[in-house]
Amino acid sequence: QVQLVESGGGLVQPGGSLRLSCGASGSTFSINYMGWYRQAPGKERELVAVITPGGSTSYGDSVKGRFTISRDNAKNTVYLQMNSMKPEDTAVYYCNARTTRDNWGQGTLVTVSE
Repeated sequence: QVQLVESGGGLVQPGGSLRLSCGASGSTFSINYMGWYRQAPGKERELVAVITPGGSTSYGDSVKGRFTISRDNAKNTVYLQMNSMKPEDTAVYYCNARTTRDNWGQGTLVTVSE
């Protein structure tokens, strides 16, 4: 079993930046993909970005060119650097670690507003 703890959410102005972190503990040896998803009020959860153990990445269309996912395998931590943020980026951001199942963090709220 894998436990995930996110940090770094908060309030940011449009055009600003924020970095999220997610630390994994437990059966971390079994982790394959790690990634970030988000869910805005009234909307379904959507993919933000994923990264493989080797560092290959994939992004949702709405964040390409603005967000960067990275991973420190030694620390079992994944990061999400968010730049040029927009009000539509407002959501609860969830960390995900794929083993034989999906493991989720508790979520961290990101609000983009003046």
